[in-house]
Amino acid sequence: MFDVKAMATTTRERKSTFARRLTRAGYEDFLILEKADAESVLTEKRQELLETIAAEETESISDLAERVGRDVSAVHRDLDRLFTYSLIVYDDDGSRKIPRLKHQHVFVEPLV
Repeated sequence: MFDVKAMATTTRERKSTFARRLTRAGYEDFLILEKADAESVLTEKRQELLETIAAEETESISDLAERVGRDVSAVHRDLDRLFTYSLIVYDDDGSRKIPRLKHQHVFVEPLV
């Protein structure tokens, strides 16, 4: 049987070591996702949203949906999922929510 507590400690230690290495390599603003989280969160369509947000200044969720040719409600759901995992933030501009990247770099935790 697996010792879940020991596995969690090992995962935290590994993530902490990886973060220190990234900092020493000059990365300042980054997020480290666990592999399982990355696999579930970074779908092809969500990656397209992240890439579009990074490359173009979007004015709203509706604007982003139009740019990627998708339904606004589907884009909104995907953005909320990205928000939950700290990949984006929303800037409020009156009645509009403007999605922005939260970090300059996103890394997936190495397996070993």
